[in-house]
Amino acid sequence: MNWDQLQGNWKQMTGKVREKWGKLTDDDLMMVAGKRKQLAGVLQQRYGLAKEQAEKELDEFILSMKP
Repeated sequence: MNWDQLQGNWKQMTGKVREKWGKLTDDDLMMVAGKRKQLAGVLQQRYGLAKEQAEKELDEFILSMKP
């Protein structure tokens, strides 16, 4: 799966995103709406991550979604 696919299926993927990052609220997920940069920013805020670490976690998340 790539980020475009995740964005296209965002409503279905929010459960997986919430499983991975439980501190994210419904409002966070609605605001992000599948946009990678916004999700990275929210992860930085909620988890105190550096930008590079948030990007790394997103990359690992996408790789874990492969069938």
